[in-house]
Amino acid sequence: MSDQLVKVARKGQVTIPIEQRRKYGIKEGMKILVRDDPKGILLTPVPRIADLAGIDAGKISIEEMKKRLDRMRSEDRY
Repeated sequence: MSDQLVKVARKGQVTIPIEQRRKYGIKEGMKILVRDDPKGILLTPVPRIADLAGIDAGKISIEEMKKRLDRMRSEDRY
């Protein structure tokens, strides 16, 4: 990981260097979580829910998911 110096603009804005934007998939309009950490400010990209679609593809069948949903509905846990 290489260190890069960025400048803070008048309204407190900084530009995330292109290498980190590419590495972490940061796109225009994305949200970034800003956390106060003992070592300094930590910026963490927050993926859109649509970007997570299919994350569990192949891990469970549609039939099994329907069974689980039916069981949860019968237990009033939805």
